[in-house]
Amino acid sequence: MNTEVSVGRRSGEMFLGAVATSLLVWLFGRMEVAWVWACWVALVPWLAVLDRVRTVRQALAAGLLLSVVFTAVIFGWFADALQGYARSSSAWAYWLVLLLCAPILQPQFITAALARYLARRWVPEGAFLRVGLVGALVYVGTEWAWPKLFSDTLGQGLYSSAWQRQGADIAGAHGLTVLLILGSECVLAALKSFAARGWKWPGARVLRTPVAVLVAMVGGLTGYGAFRYQQVSALMRSGPALSVGVVQANITDYAKLREELGTYDAVRKILDTHYELSRELMKEPKPDLIVWPETVYPTTFGSPKSPEGEEFDQELAQFVGENQMPLIFGAYDLEQDREFNAAMFLGPVGDAEEKRLELGVYRKTMLFPLTEYVPELLDTPRVRGLLPWLGTWKRGPGPQSFVFPLRGGRVLKVAPLICYEAIFPGYVAEAVRKGADLIVTISNDSWFGTSAGPKLHLRLAAFRSIETRLPQVRATNSGISAFISPTGEIVSEVQTGQRAGVVMTVPPSEHVWTLMVAWGDWFGRTALVLGLVLLAVQALFRQRSAAKPSA
Repeated sequence: MNTEVSVGRRSGEMFLGAVATSLLVWLFGRMEVAWVWACWVALVPWLAVLDRVRTVRQALAAGLLLSVVFTAVIFGWFADALQGYARSSSAWAYWLVLLLCAPILQPQFITAALARYLARRWVPEGAFLRVGLVGALVYVGTEWAWPKLFSDTLGQGLYSSAWQRQGADIAGAHGLTVLLILGSECVLAALKSFAARGWKWPGARVLRTPVAVLVAMVGGLTGYGAFRYQQVSALMRSGPALSVGVVQANITDYAKLREELGTYDAVRKILDTHYELSRELMKEPKPDLIVWPETVYPTTFGSPKSPEGEEFDQELAQFVGENQMPLIFGAYDLEQDREFNAAMFLGPVGDAEEKRLELGVYRKTMLFPLTEYVPELLDTPRVRGLLPWLGTWKRGPGPQSFVFPLRGGRVLKVAPLICYEAIFPGYVAEAVRKGADLIVTISNDSWFGTSAGPKLHLRLAAFRSIETRLPQVRATNSGISAFISPTGEIVSEVQTGQRAGVVMTVPPSEHVWTLMVAWGDWFGRTALVLGLVLLAVQALFRQRSAAKPSA
């Protein structure tokens, strides 16, 4: 009976710890300044539970439970979004799949729990920083080694702090995550000191280490961020700015539109709406270029599949040529029987009288699993029969930087990203290293519906501007379209569900060197190696200590 009570109590503690931590993450995930403090204490309830586990099995169970609860609390919206995308009435099925996949979506909790448990066994009592550092390094190392569906990490919660988020240009959001985990370890150590003395003052000497380390981390990150924020802002030069027109037409369900109007009239409506909004933007003064969202041209461009498709191609080329307006837009690109999700760079070259057009094509490489891309092993008629919504696109060649001619002889070097690609720091850094002056992201976030998805996607994209110190123009079909400054600030935006054409002014700025651009997404793999090495060293010292004969 005592064993049963003990197991039940332990399970209850694990569950409550997982719920408390998940709710704290949910709070700072709202990206509001008032909740920044929660970033630094969010893991305290779960870490307190880990300090009480006595076996490897209990440690793994605590990690597994948090992965499930965390997925339900933070990413429950994803199950609803998938249900809407698949037009299914079985909400429970998508929730079940989401929860069953939780250990795959959030594996870092399991590996960190195991690493921390082992470290606690192998280090002296009270060495909380050594234990916490191993857990934190393995945590972010796992996130790097097993890329998560949304590339989410705790450090992204610091976005709401204009200064603290600037530290991402050193080691990305994963570097911020390590600091946040160690911050929770310090808070827990201080609380345990109070608890050990009946919640009475334990003395300054006992609190000195956890408080000093926490103050040093928060103060150091804030101080660096304030310096970097001022430095980057000061490099915004006066002079001719780049003017970019962004069209958000808020036309979302293309399949439904085709069912209601027919294919030709559906494409007609989509293009006419974008032409209309673009012409409004081209009233004096004209922007330097216009950007339309991902797959806004819902067929192949340059390789028409029908006479109607050829008509649409010619019409779009005529629109660009007559208005002498460079245009970046999303379409499909066809090569033999392989189809790609692509960004088209269509612009006039030479004198206005020549009306010659130049076309550049960027093919999306990082495709969203299943809805855009299916591995060949799973791509069978039977699987497609069960899941008719599976994607058929092929992968592009990788990161690129385009030299795009603008009106008046100016040239713009663009790092193009399509939707999902904006969440991968290493991919974006590689594109920027090829000489880009501006990040242009085109996206289709309509399948997220009214969930937290569009806001999350925007914040992840903002970290790419912080890491590379480049401005970013983001065009989506239904929101959130935005201009993001090199400090990660969202200067202008068009909210979800709005139809608008907006001119975004990109001020000239000097290139700022960052470690993330120079080394790419370097911190994750480094953290994994360091975490495993520290764990091995601690095990070795423990073994040698145990082997020494007693006096």
